[in-house]
Formats: sequence, C-alpha cells, structure tokens
Amino acid sequence: MTRSDPLPSTGKRHPIFARVFARAGPAMDAQGALEHRRALLAGLAGRVLEVGAGSGLNFAHYPPAVTELLAVEPEPYLRALAETAAQQAAIPIRVVDGTADTLPSPDAGMDAAVASLVLCSVPDQARALAELRRVLRPGGELRFFEHVRADTSGLARAQRLADVIWPTFVGGCHTSRDTLTAITTAGFQLISTRRFRFPDSRPPSPAAPHVLGIARPPPESRPEGRQRIG
Repeated sequence: MTRSDPLPSTGKRHPIFARVFARAGPAMDAQGALEHRRALLAGLAGRVLEVGAGSGLNFAHYPPAVTELLAVEPEPYLRALAETAAQQAAIPIRVVDGTADTLPSPDAGMDAAVASLVLCSVPDQARALAELRRVLRPGGELRFFEHVRADTSGLARAQRLADVIWPTFVGGCHTSRDTLTAITTAGFQLISTRRFRFPDSRPPSPAAPHVLGIARPPPESRPEGRQRIG
C-alpha cells in the first residue's frame, strides 16, 4: 500500500545513475545481497523510516510487525519505482520526496530507522546521522547496511584514489568513508556489527567492504531537533 505526498521536489536528479542502479539492484540480490537485506530488516516493528529507499528493493522484506514505513527518496526516477513497489508490499508504505539532512518526521517519531547503501552518498554524513538520531524514539534502533572504508591499508588506499572520480559517476557515492566512526561520533552506540566483502571478488572492488549492523541513540542524550511533520 502506498501514498505519495505532493511535497515540493528536492531536485536531486541523477537520471543516468538512477537507471543503472535500478537495473543493478536485482542482479546484486541474486548474487547474495538479498540475504543481507533480510538480515537488515529482521525483527523490525512499529513505525519505521527508511532513508534513501531507492527503487524500493527492501519493501517486500519488511516483517508484518511494521505498522507503517515512511520511505524517503529524493531521486524522481527511483522514487517512482518505489511507489510502484510500495503498491505490492504487504505493509503500509508512504513514499515521500526528501533528503537525509532534512527528514520529514517529528522528533522521536520513529521506532526504527533504516539506512541501506545510502550513507556513502549523502552530502553530509554528520548532519544525516543527527537527523536519524532526532527522529528515533528513546530506545529506537538504527539498522544499517553500508559499504565502508576497508580495514586493510592497501584497499583503503585504493578507495581514496577511487574517490577522486568515483562520486562523479556513481551518484555521489564515496568508497572511503569511515561510516562506523561517523555513526559513533553522532552519538549512537553500536549494538552489533558484521563486516564482510560483497562481492567477494579478486581483486576486490573499492566498494566491496560492507558492514551490517544495529545502533541505538543513548536515551539520556538527544540532539535538539526541529519538528518535521511527514
């Protein structure tokens, strides 16, 4: 089920990358990404926000205990695909135009937030993570599935070199971001993490190092936010 709100467009257009990404997603799932998506979403319940929902590949895998999903996607082509995917989902999904640094949700309005292959491309990781903290209720969870900086010096060096041109051709994606450190610097406490390479090819792609994990904001420390009604 879906309802797309008539919000002003954010103007975040990557028409060529969006089409390539939409075609690559199912192929990645067939190669093993689907298993990681299912692990990312397992056990979620209540009101959930997904930032950078893309074409909606995750929608079919949310558990029935999720009572509402607010799916935020700024790219028009991908958002249209997400709206179609939402119509086929078993849970209520609201697809909206929006960006990670200005999430359309009130403070502490969500039981969980999901970041799936998006923190590599947001313009400002710190601001995006502050927004994710703002919208989570005390005790809520941030679920993340991201490609991250390598933990080996050789591949990390290759990632830094790749990032000279990689973001230009891959929708703003950066391969060398230390996303785990950014999450903890934003005030989240890591509950669980699992690092792996996907795809596990030789030689490895700069985007191969991934992490799958859960983090929570400390209940006694919340950033001051601005009420955003979605």
